[in-house]
Amino acid sequence: MLYTIAVILIILWLLGLVGFPTIGGFIHILLVIAIIMILVNIISGRRAIL
Repeated sequence: MLYTIAVILIILWLLGLVGFPTIGGFIHILLVIAIIMILVNIISGRRAIL
């Protein structure tokens, strides 16, 4: 579940980076949230069910 949300956030980040460069701050916040979610999942040791 976390990986799915992280992938969606990364895709939104890429779309926003290419399509709307003027809102770069919000786009980078999405990327940071996605990376933090992946790290928390890795550190906790649980595997997400896809």
